[in-house]
Amino acid sequence: MANGPAADLDPQTKLELEAAAFRGLVLHLQDRKDVQNIDLMNLAGFCRNCLAKWYLAAARDRGVAMDYDGAREVVYGMTYDAWKDNHQAPASEEQKQKFVDTAHLHAKIPGAK
Repeated sequence: MANGPAADLDPQTKLELEAAAFRGLVLHLQDRKDVQNIDLMNLAGFCRNCLAKWYLAAARDRGVAMDYDGAREVVYGMTYDAWKDNHQAPASEEQKQKFVDTAHLHAKIPGAK
């Protein structure tokens, strides 16, 4: 996966930079509670739930005991139910249709189910 300057990094430094980038993304998404998951999916093909599924798949690959709810709590910074109750707005019909129309572009996350 490393291209450009990252291709020459030692494995530990590369791992640390990737971990820092992940933490930055998670903190940004936790701060941007106004951005709905359906909008992320429709625009970028992934959302907070996808990020939690990637996290869960990585944990399982390494033999770490974790479930989807635990992985979502890492990403959301709170339980998923608390996030939904406090920050999730109902999706419009237009958002729902775009979600269906872009489904072929949505992230594929093996090992997360």
